[in-house]
Amino acid sequence: MAFLTGKTVLVTGGCGTVGRELVRQIVSQTPAEVRVIDSNESEIFFLEQEMDAQIAEENLQDVTALCHVGDIRDVDRLNTLFEGVDVVFHLAALKHVILCEKSPFDATQTNIIGVKNVIQAALNNNVERVIFTSSDKGVNPTNVLGTSKLMGERLITSANSLKINKRTVFSSTRFGNVLGSRGSVATVFERQIKAGGPVTLTDPEMTRFVMTLKQACSLVLEASELARGGEVFVTKMPVMRIEDLAHVMIYRLAPEFGHAPTDVEVTNIGSKAGEKFYEELMTDEETRRTWELPNMFTVLPAFRSVYQEIEYDYPTILRKQVTEPYNSATGDMMTYPEIEELLELCGVLQAIEDEEADIRPFLKRAA
Repeated sequence: MAFLTGKTVLVTGGCGTVGRELVRQIVSQTPAEVRVIDSNESEIFFLEQEMDAQIAEENLQDVTALCHVGDIRDVDRLNTLFEGVDVVFHLAALKHVILCEKSPFDATQTNIIGVKNVIQAALNNNVERVIFTSSDKGVNPTNVLGTSKLMGERLITSANSLKINKRTVFSSTRFGNVLGSRGSVATVFERQIKAGGPVTLTDPEMTRFVMTLKQACSLVLEASELARGGEVFVTKMPVMRIEDLAHVMIYRLAPEFGHAPTDVEVTNIGSKAGEKFYEELMTDEETRRTWELPNMFTVLPAFRSVYQEIEYDYPTILRKQVTEPYNSATGDMMTYPEIEELLELCGVLQAIEDEEADIRPFLKRAA
């Protein structure tokens, strides 16, 4: 991916699960320099060691890796770190639904004011482009976290009206659950299975968009190259029932932890406050201004007349009319073997010795 070669790239929030993988993929693209900012002092120290080890292992001596302790709430700090930067990937955020609900002012400071600070620092330093990572929580939000992420998207899109003579392109990416990341449902199920159960489900028919960590980061990088300004890139993702995920994980992991799969119970505990039964990645209103690309949809700005003339000349456009909203309730559900394969790709499951093992006697629905 030649787009990042020789450039100076900065990642905010690089110590998270997604941030770490994104940094790893960026380093492999041989940029001139990679800067990472995170408020976690211990993790930023370890991340710099990981980056140095990767550079040595892949023989990338021309790549410079620099990690900094800092907070996106500090606009002066950002102004200093953004000097000479070409591309910014903005991942830093507060992301826990309940904690943001308990601390709404902190969520506002980081997820809204923090985005504003990133925009300001990028314009002050004439950064080439800024890619903001959003999530499904920002679509028809039901909580503080989702509302703050939606506002972040709106700020990034509107920032294209502020640049005047600057070159900066501001765009967002939006995707769902990354399996295997910290706090994902797969990690919760793994702990419960290790303890012998029960595995708790909020509702047996609950559905979610899912993808691997590597896929998520690869598509963020692809969006950074495609970005023209103001659009929101919506990643195409497979859909699964959370109940199916639980059964597959029990079947595969219970024996690893010394339990018989049939002894690990699945308990329905009821939905949590503000929890959706299905995920939305694109609303009905957004479909009216959405184009489909090979790996993602691109939602064009609602107020295009406010910005300078932008030509959305993507290399490949499959169609310029999308008729249905993109949500997990209407998607084709993954089969059990497909879920198993995805979990293998995520590293959640260890390979079983018996490749011919039949999953169907234990699972409620045959694949």
